Formats: sequence, C-alpha cells, structure tokens
Amino acid sequence: MKKVAIMYDYDKTLCDRDMQEYSLIPNLGYADAKDFWNEVGELSAAGRMDGISAYLYLLKKKFEEAGHPLKRSDFEGLGKSINLYPGVKDWFRRINDYGREYGLTVEHYIISSGMEEIIADSPIACEMTKIYACRYYYDENNIAQWPAQIVNYTTKTQYIYRINKQVLDETNDSDLNTWVPMESRPIPFSRMIYIADGLTDVPCMKLVKVNGGKSIAVYNRNSAAAGFAAAKLIRENRADFIAPADYTDGEMIDRLVKCMLEEMSAAAKLEDYKGVI
Repeated sequence: MKKVAIMYDYDKTLCDRDMQEYSLIPNLGYADAKDFWNEVGELSAAGRMDGISAYLYLLKKKFEEAGHPLKRSDFEGLGKSINLYPGVKDWFRRINDYGREYGLTVEHYIISSGMEEIIADSPIACEMTKIYACRYYYDENNIAQWPAQIVNYTTKTQYIYRINKQVLDETNDSDLNTWVPMESRPIPFSRMIYIADGLTDVPCMKLVKVNGGKSIAVYNRNSAAAGFAAAKLIRENRADFIAPADYTDGEMIDRLVKCMLEEMSAAAKLEDYKGVI
C-alpha cells in the first residue's frame, strides 16, 4: 500500500494551549503563563536570541534559581495533564482505518517547537511514527545541560524532507542531503497533509502546499482571534483549508482529511497506470 504522511504541530493544534502551560510553568510559581512568555520575549530581544532558544534557556535557568536543577524526571507525567481537543484520542485509529479502505497506509508525525519530553508522555505519543520537537541533552545524573534539539518555525521544514525521503533519524544528514529523484521518494509531497494553527507553521504549510500536498489551518472555535488568524492564512494563500480544531467523527476536519485520502488514493492508482500498455 502507498504511504500517506499527516504531520501536525502540537500546541493549539491538537491541544488548546502551549503544552508548558498546563503544569510545567505553573510548577515554577507563575500564576499566569503569560508572565513567563513575556520574560522569554524580553530575553530574546535583549540577547538577539531565537525565541525557542530563549525559552529553553529560561526554563532551565528558572529551575536552577529555584534550587532545583532541571531533570528529565521533572517532565514525567506532564503529558497526562494536556487537554486534547475533542476527538483527538481516537482520531488516529479512525483515519488509519479509513486510509486502509482506500489502499493507503497512513503515518502520523509531530513537528513541534514544544518539548519532546512532554509529548512523549502524552496519550497520543504511541500513535506517532516519529516525534520531532525540542529536547535537552542530559548528563549522567539526568540533569539538563544544553538543548539537544531546537525546532523553530524554519527548521521545521527539514523534518518534512526527512519524512519525504524517509530518513527519519535526526543525526543522519548524509542521506537527507543525498539527491533522490522526486518520483523515487517514499512519501511524495502529493501524499502529505500538514495540520497546524498559525504563523509559525507557514513555512511548512507553504512547502507542502506548493509541492502538491494539502495544508489545513485549524483554530479554537471559542477564540475569535484564532479564527481570524487561521482565515488570514487562507486569504494569503498559505493554506488550502480552514477548520475548527474538533477532530470528532463527522466534523469538518474529519470530512476534509477523508476527502483528501480519497483523492490521494485515486491519484496513486492513476500513477500505477503510467507506462502500462
């Protein structure tokens, strides 16, 4: 069966806020997570730092200032507190089953600037073929020493190429940068779907869209600002479709993705007829 890749941002795409805001930031004593993000913004501006580098640095620094070096164990259980959008928990099974009906193997990938340690502990981690997200390097005592991986809005695009070529190991740059004809790549862009919520995902949305795949901008239906931001992506031709972030069977995004799978299945069948006498 032909492979399809569905790629997701995480924060505000599969859950209703940034994943650090459920438990991690409150554990540092912040009554309002906005205060932490404001400090990140100030640090980023003052130090001319990438915003993702700034939050990883500040998070580690705040734990140290509290007399508790940031450890791998500090992330344990945090994924369980994430409030996933409606329908997310059984979404992957339903979409996999639907894909099989049309002769497709559907694979799911996370590409997020959030914490891999938190995502890996969430209820849907087992549904993912691969999770690409920020994470720390830990010493022999499991104390965070340095960011091992930083995923920001532009570096996200490299993971789409990894999926396209099926070079999933982040340390394998040689195979990633080896030229492979488009028609020989295991998951062509035309069988990719990118689902995300905002401007930080524009490079990925556009990359998939202009190469024949599909991009969906999702939004929290309880937030007028989120709906406006998603609609702006459509107006600017950066995404193909807009849908509320409700993954329940029969809702808009469910119908959209199923239609896309049907179209991809038909296109794959036509490809097989090429050159047939």
